[in-house]
This record gives sequence, structure tokens and C-alpha cells, in this order.
Amino acid sequence: MEGKDLFAQIDQEDAISFLQSLIQINSVNPPGAERAVAEAIQNRLLNSGLFIELDIVAEDRTNLLVSLNGDPTRKTSKDQEKTLVFSGHFDTVPIGGMDWTYPPFAGVRVGERIYGRGATDMKSGVAAMIIAMECLAKSGISLPGNLLFVGTVGEEVDCLGAKQVVKKGQLDHASAIVVSEPTSNQVMVAHKGALWLEVTMFGKTAHGSMPHHGINAIQAIHRFMTELNHYQLEHVPHAILGGSTMNIGMIRGGVSPNVVADQCSITLDIRTVPGQNHAKILEEIEQLAKQASESLSASFQVKVLNDMACVDTSADNLFIRTAMKVAGMEKEESPKGVNYYTDASIYQPYLNGIPVLIYGPGEPTMAHQPDEWVDITKYLESIQYYIELALIYLGEAETK
Repeated sequence: MEGKDLFAQIDQEDAISFLQSLIQINSVNPPGAERAVAEAIQNRLLNSGLFIELDIVAEDRTNLLVSLNGDPTRKTSKDQEKTLVFSGHFDTVPIGGMDWTYPPFAGVRVGERIYGRGATDMKSGVAAMIIAMECLAKSGISLPGNLLFVGTVGEEVDCLGAKQVVKKGQLDHASAIVVSEPTSNQVMVAHKGALWLEVTMFGKTAHGSMPHHGINAIQAIHRFMTELNHYQLEHVPHAILGGSTMNIGMIRGGVSPNVVADQCSITLDIRTVPGQNHAKILEEIEQLAKQASESLSASFQVKVLNDMACVDTSADNLFIRTAMKVAGMEKEESPKGVNYYTDASIYQPYLNGIPVLIYGPGEPTMAHQPDEWVDITKYLESIQYYIELALIYLGEAETK
């Protein structure tokens, strides 16, 4: 049976309502509280025949495993030739300070769009994968390989849930991964890495009228930023991702106009491409901070806030070729990449370069934006895509 035939059996209005119900759950991170999302999915799938496991990460924060062919943790590599992993996260970013046209947690449908926080990033991708798995389970089709959904907490901050998945070896038998982050249903095979650093200068307080008695940490940060303006991130531009970038995102320092600041911090968001070494970059930033601090007799600290690896899969990989074929891409067409990072930053290095496809219905430009929305047609099309990809990659066998 072909994927389009299975998709034709899906109640599209029910699929839309399911997505709306997930958007209506507030899982803003921090604090996350993703357990409610995991339980909503669990309740939907109770009679589906799928294996379901809630995995507690922290209070009110729960990963979710859903498997087509039983408990995946009890399988060995000999039991199943392939394991395709569907990956998605349950948390969202905050709604921000701007007014929304529609309530951010209402999941309002207007025309061919559904609005709400997480509509694009990435509850539409999660919902589509779950509906696809539910459809495959109900079809009675037997697949030689296994299909495993891994829903995680904390991706928007530190990939907390993905780190637990790796720690517990829950993906050890995976042979390919699909991450349903927003790509507007385009095939993506790479994303940049992220290195977030907090650089702090420590000085000495004094009265603002007698600054020579103190050591001004703000001036030390200014000296560091001057050094930073001449710093070049050494790299070879990536064919898909382009170049490496750095952004100074935050600065904090001082307590009062009449007090010499004894502490000042800035945060750096460095986006890397394959071939760059995060440890080397950290060492170079520390050297710049040392030079700036010593010039003013201050001290310094460089703290790593986030360290996410690049993801890169060759377009010639057989799984990616399959993904491109299912997407209707011509042989001469090339897959693309994204600038944001995903849970695959944790998965791909751990699994020794496992092929990763990033493909989801969300609109990338609407991620983290007010009035976030997803196109309903793209959402429904992604369900069909996930079904067809699973059937082809895992190998359709006879009906039970």
C-alpha cells in the first residue's frame, strides 16, 4: 500500500484539531512543563497499538517514546535491520512582549493558517509525526524495520531532553533521523553549530567622583570588545551553510552612575560551520579576554552557556537520496541547510555521523515571532510525507 492511500484514510479535521490541542498547552521554556504535551499525545495513542513510554527528565518535564514495533530498548541490532527515528521537541520560546492578533495559546484557525505559540516551532511537526505513526499502526502493515518517535523537553534552551535520550542509550539502534523543525516542507541536511559564551570582567568599586581609586569593569569589557572587533573566526565557508558568525547579544554592568562598576558581562552567540573547533574558539576568546583584563588590572571569567555541534549529512547519503525522492526533487537539485540548531546537535555526534534529515511543515521565518502560524496545507502534506518516507525507507512488507 502506498503512502498516499494511507493518507487518504486520515480524518484531516481530526488531525487539525489535534494540532490545535497541542498549541493550547502552554509549554513555554522556561520553565517548560512539557509533561502535559507528552500526556496529551499518550492519551491520544492509548488504543493505537503503539508502544508508549513516558520518561521523566525533571519535575513536570517528560520525554516521550513512541514505537511502532514494541519496546525499542529491548531490541538488538539483529532484531531489526533499520530504525527510523522521528524527532521533535515539546517546549516553546516565550510569547514575548508584543501584542498578538490572536491569543498565543488558543490555536485559532483563520483561513488556511493555525496561529499560536509553537504552531511553527514545532508542534505542527510533532503532531504530523504522531498522526503518521498512528496511521501506520492502524493500517496493519508490517515493516521489517522499526519506527520510533522521540519527543523531548528543553530543546529551546539546552537540549536537556535529548541529552537524557543519549545518556540512556534510547537511540542506540537508530539508523536515520528525521527532525521536524520548520523548513516549509523543504529537505534540509545541515545546520550550524552554536557556541554561546558569557565573558565577565571583574574590577573594583570606588566613588564615581574618584574613579582612579577603582577598576572599571565596563571599561575592561569595552577593551575586550575592541579586541573582539578585530578577531576573525577562522573557517572554510560551507557549501550549504555559508560562513561562521558572531553576535554580541547582551551586556550587563554597573549598579549606579556614581559607582565605579566592579562587574560587567557580555554574551556572545557564535554560529559555526563544519570544520570549526569549539574548543579552539573558546581558547582564543579566553586569550582576548586575558589581554583586555590585564591592560586594566582587572580579572575575567569566560563561561560556556551553550555548546551545540554542527549537523551535516551528505546529499549522496542513501537515506537523504530517498528523502529527496519522496519530496519529488529532481536528481540535479540540491538539499539545503538552516542556521538554527536542533536536537540532532546531540544525536549526530553521539551516533557517529548518523544521517539526519530536517523536514517540517512550519514556516521558518515565523519561528519565535508574534502571531506565529503554520500553513494547514503544508501541515497535512507533511503527514503524507512522513508516512511515505517510513514505508520506503523501512521497506513495506505484506499486510498482517
